[in-house]
Amino acid sequence: MQTTVKTLAAALGFNECRIARATTAHHAGRFHQWLAAGCHGDMAWLARNPQRRCDPREVLPGCQAVICLALNYYNGSSSFPPHAAGGYRIARYAWNDDYHDLIEPRLAELDAALRKLGGVQRCYVDTGPVLERDFASAAGVGWNGKSTMQIHRRLGTWWFLAEVLTTLELPPDAPLGDHCGNCTRCISACPTQAITAPRRLDARRCIAYLTIEHKGPIPGELRRALGDRIYGCDDCLEACPWNRFAQVSRELTFQARAELFAHRLRDFLALDAAGFRHLFARSPIARLKRPRFLRNVCVALGNTGNAEDLPALRQAAADPDPLIAEHAAWAITQIEDAAQQDASPEPAIGYGAGSNLGCQRRC
Repeated sequence: MQTTVKTLAAALGFNECRIARATTAHHAGRFHQWLAAGCHGDMAWLARNPQRRCDPREVLPGCQAVICLALNYYNGSSSFPPHAAGGYRIARYAWNDDYHDLIEPRLAELDAALRKLGGVQRCYVDTGPVLERDFASAAGVGWNGKSTMQIHRRLGTWWFLAEVLTTLELPPDAPLGDHCGNCTRCISACPTQAITAPRRLDARRCIAYLTIEHKGPIPGELRRALGDRIYGCDDCLEACPWNRFAQVSRELTFQARAELFAHRLRDFLALDAAGFRHLFARSPIARLKRPRFLRNVCVALGNTGNAEDLPALRQAAADPDPLIAEHAAWAITQIEDAAQQDASPEPAIGYGAGSNLGCQRRC
């Protein structure tokens, strides 16, 4: 039956299918410690019924196995699409339509086939209470990298993970073990030092969390580190040397949607709620809604903008939404302060008796 399941998964376009035993997740204890330390930030759902999240048998009574699936979304070696106007970065997985809309129908097809074999299933693609990376490691799909991201021996870091909990008795696959060795490139690459130790992430410092999950103001001390990122961050993924094996995905859905990258940063500030919904229809960015997205845009402009961006920012500073207005005001201050520094005259170089240069000239 295991072969049948893997054949079905391959026919549905998944790049990998491996099976883990349904049991308590390997890192359940560390997960509880991570929650107790508050490292999950605003993501309150992670702390709801944590024991249920640690054991798939709590989610699906009679669960015997976790079918772990990988889908490649690698869209090329550049951090920017070929046709991008430049000036801002969006995490690669959000360059086009929402991956849930692509993967969930395939999971439904797999579920239907498994029901014919007598199984009862629950299917998730980061949508359910499962410590999915633990089970992916147990199944040998990949291993847990020092960034906490899963690494695949052929796909590198550029893949989506989905799982099917099933009551079918399926023999488990063997794990691969850890293949990171002494490498710490992902830790060094993190702009905000959010990876506080190997395989330990403080989400409250992570740019992906700050630009996507966090609902309030971006902490002032972290704004400069966001650079030109307006949705997510790929730095720890890009740093992984296992990506040398990655191949561009055959899924056209993962290639960049041109209209998302045809703008200058300040153009986004002209979006009203309806314009935002239209531009980001079917995109994972849509779930941010306008205020949080423009918050991110303002921070990026504060880091990279110039005088030409000030009129749009001044208009945004008058926005009725306080989240937008405050970040726009911050960006204005950053640009104006930088302009003043550039305009300041260079300090005069003295050539008196106490000047080394003066002494050399006299000599």
